[in-house]
Amino acid sequence: MKLVDAHIHLSDPEYSGHLDELIADAKMAGISALVTNSVDLKSCQNDIKLAEQYPDLIYPALGIHPWNVNFLKQNELQETIDFILQQSQTRRLIAIGEIGLDYKYEAIWEQQVFVFDKMLHLAEQLSLPVIIHSRGTTDKIVDMLQSYNVKRVLLHWFSHPMEILSKAIDLDYFITEGPPVVYSNGIREVVKQTPLTNLLPETDGPVIYRKKPFNGQLTKPSYIQDVLQAIAEIKNMPVREVIDQVAKNFEIFFNVKLSNTG
Repeated sequence: MKLVDAHIHLSDPEYSGHLDELIADAKMAGISALVTNSVDLKSCQNDIKLAEQYPDLIYPALGIHPWNVNFLKQNELQETIDFILQQSQTRRLIAIGEIGLDYKYEAIWEQQVFVFDKMLHLAEQLSLPVIIHSRGTTDKIVDMLQSYNVKRVLLHWFSHPMEILSKAIDLDYFITEGPPVVYSNGIREVVKQTPLTNLLPETDGPVIYRKKPFNGQLTKPSYIQDVLQAIAEIKNMPVREVIDQVAKNFEIFFNVKLSNTG
């Protein structure tokens, strides 16, 4: 079986000093792939180092998160673009992410849109999929994406609105859901209404989940087992079938052949 975590932040400072523990946990749980999402230039650089260190386990998605737009240093946007272009030559890079828009940072809305546009054009240029952060902005983003030639889109931690979910599925977008699928009725409804062929699991670590069975512990890749079990229950399917389909989804979306050593 090939288990995957389509969205984690291994370069986040909260994971500092815990990497060996996280890698051991992933291997023990049978995880074949961790997609580590960058948020700025520094994390882009570190995620590439991690991918070089664990080439058949860690896959980097590089980009600038909307919450980092306000902290961009002079020339950092262009330096990040240049770094991503450079890394695209190595074929380690599998997506542009985490990028997007967030209503919580309306004070820098124009800067967010400017950076998001640059990241989307980069994805077009490199023919890479995009991993989208869309808190409170999903409707705007789905409309915006129609103007770009981005073929593969993943809406990370989709929660609402449900009418946009059906539109996203019609456009063959992918949806990731994580540990809240175990306890959140809203997220469970999203999973129920999303075809399994459009779903991928995530942990979004180091985000902390306070409810049972996670109880505020350090978020680990092995949480994917709980996510997949919950999806299987919602879909009324054997968990093995869910795991197999999700692995296929991963390979299709990211254009990656999963290793059998996970």
